[in-house]
Amino acid sequence: MKIITWNVNGIRAALNKSALDWAFAQSPDVLCLQELKAREDQLKDEQRGRLRLPYLWNAAMRPGYSGVATFYQDEAMDAQFGMAAPKFDVEGRIIQTLHPGFRLMNIYFPNGQRGKDRVDYKLEFYSHLLDLCDELHKKGENIVIAGDFNTAHMPIDLKNPKANEMTSGFLLEERQCVQKFLDHGFADIYRRLYPDRVQYTWWTYRFTARARGVGWRIDYFLVSEALVPLVRDAIIHEDVPGSDHCPVELLLEL
Repeated sequence: MKIITWNVNGIRAALNKSALDWAFAQSPDVLCLQELKAREDQLKDEQRGRLRLPYLWNAAMRPGYSGVATFYQDEAMDAQFGMAAPKFDVEGRIIQTLHPGFRLMNIYFPNGQRGKDRVDYKLEFYSHLLDLCDELHKKGENIVIAGDFNTAHMPIDLKNPKANEMTSGFLLEERQCVQKFLDHGFADIYRRLYPDRVQYTWWTYRFTARARGVGWRIDYFLVSEALVPLVRDAIIHEDVPGSDHCPVELLLEL
């Protein structure tokens, strides 16, 4: 099973640049997109015609903000928008889909760079999600979390860790939240497979950062430990253009 996750930083812009043609050409079983910045009804007919798979769409109540979509070859056994938490669900950040053998969570985690209130909101989001995942693990479910975590977990995951210790996205408390997921039965599968490899998934548009290799790895697949033996690969497609993020691929043998 092939799952691709990609923060497209505006789906209308991505469609206008034909950026998603690459993703659909990979024939993914599931394609998880984040930061749509649009409601479904805001797409033009020509843009909608470029969407080559059926999909679920969860938009934020605030116009032009956040939003996730999950595209699929085979319809999910069940689907849920959000995590039954109105404080977070109004921002259109989660789609859960149930597949044979696992639950997939397509998530766009909050960004904390607009001030302390948003950092606090981000930390609460992590905590509420972890509680939900703990409950699902206790029930015997296996989980794949795909998306933009907006946090680089370890110094290897960004070009300039020392300079960013006080920057949201690499704050100690944010990194500790990611670590808690690993302590609660998840594996950061890319890092598990490639413990010493340096690759990034996001580059600021400023300062020609991508061309200079100045990036952050903030887009992840976290998988339940029980699924780790079924993982065949995790691939960062750092050369794929179209967004300030690049796609990340997970291959599962189910």
